Amino acid sequence: MSAPATRPPTAAPYARHFADRYDTWFGKPSVTSDTVALLARLAGSGSALELGVGTGRVALPLSRCGVRVEGIDASPEMAALLAAKPGGDRIPVTIADFTRPPLTGHPYDLVYLVAGTLFELDTQADQLRCFHAAAQLTGEHGLFVLDAFVPEVLVAAPQEPDGQVIPTADGDRVVLRRSFDRAAQRYHSHYRITPGDGSRTVDLDVTFRYAGTGELDLMAHQAGLELRERYGSWSGTPFTDGCAYHVSVYRHTR
Repeated sequence: MSAPATRPPTAAPYARHFADRYDTWFGKPSVTSDTVALLARLAGSGSALELGVGTGRVALPLSRCGVRVEGIDASPEMAALLAAKPGGDRIPVTIADFTRPPLTGHPYDLVYLVAGTLFELDTQADQLRCFHAAAQLTGEHGLFVLDAFVPEVLVAAPQEPDGQVIPTADGDRVVLRRSFDRAAQRYHSHYRITPGDGSRTVDLDVTFRYAGTGELDLMAHQAGLELRERYGSWSGTPFTDGCAYHVSVYRHTR
């Protein structure tokens, strides 16, 4: 196995500053339940590694399904919140860049990332390195699972003039506006957050580098992986023309 990563991981600004509120802003219980159910089916009674584990929104309930879960994350703040939750002490978390993970001596049955985290990687090279890392971290019969928007549908979708209001669980008002740079395959998300407690409004910016399903499948091929199945949602609906979202399951090339 290769040596541990040498460059320090860099967490996204929201992970450093808003770790304690992230789940209430973006964690939809129904989506989380579907995500855990599919991952539990794929992992069986085996082991799983979440890339970008965050505060354990998915890892904790997956662990309660009997899956042995570990995580990698760049944010010590997120990892500390996970550890403080009931059952969090049973999920080991490594603080590292998950495109350059410290490789352990045993393979995982399942490596996964959720919530479109792959697109937060800045470059195609970073995203390809993530595929290679997943291939190295899984055994011969292991799986790599990711979810993402379908760029063609996302870019073509009409934008609300005043932004999209994202429902939250704590009374905070979160308004999302997106802008696109098609030439660079990037979109920029601007979140304006007005806390329900009357404290000052906060602006949060996140940039994503998107890739279509064909490009993702080519990255997988270059890493020694191939598509096993693709769904239109975590609930397992079919992936068809017009789907705005996909969940892709990769296996080692046969």
